[in-house]
Amino acid sequence: MQEWEISIRHGYEVHDDEHCPVLNTPDSPDDCRDGQCPAFEEQGVEIGRMTFYRIRLDQGMNAWWAMEEESQELYEIATVLLDQETGYFTDEVDQQLEYVGTDLLVMDRVVLDSEWRGRGLGSVLAAEAVNRLAPGCRAVACSPGISDHEDGWKPDEGEWNQVTAKIAAAWEKVGFTLFKDNVYLLSPATVVPEERRAALRTEFKSLCAAWRESALTAQDHPHA
Repeated sequence: MQEWEISIRHGYEVHDDEHCPVLNTPDSPDDCRDGQCPAFEEQGVEIGRMTFYRIRLDQGMNAWWAMEEESQELYEIATVLLDQETGYFTDEVDQQLEYVGTDLLVMDRVVLDSEWRGRGLGSVLAAEAVNRLAPGCRAVACSPGISDHEDGWKPDEGEWNQVTAKIAAAWEKVGFTLFKDNVYLLSPATVVPEERRAALRTEFKSLCAAWRESALTAQDHPHA
């Protein structure tokens, strides 16, 4: 089993005001122009994280047991997709998948900082990550749910189900479809992942264009 931790980063050579020693002083200026300031992040600022697992079904250890030992989330996916005795895909799953690889890729977690949510970025980023990591995999799986939530947030059942449904809809835009028991599958052998990724890239370009237009408007009319 391979675990992939992905850092979602914004910008390039971004100044992180929150960690700037110049701006966080009693007599701080309006901005920091010190090119050597340690708050300048050459690779941008992290605004989220993704976790993927690549499970190799043909390298000795029973993959069902390996997933069960790793986490509750992976165990729940294993019980739906894999045969406990063999560690391979069940016959039901096997019949739905083209034979283009032997591994199982699990999208375990996609988390954006709160201010970046609600714009459709999760779907765009997930599609790009799947495209990079899926070669050699026969299936990509996920189980939509709330992995991280703000401290103090205690949703009732209706709110919880509503948020979970929105997350599932986001992953459906990537190409995942419900298999059963809240486990979603995507087949890398079909044209669906590439078609969905192309559509999401178009949406992302439109989002970027709208953001630039809004930023220019704010500069031209700072008191509007």
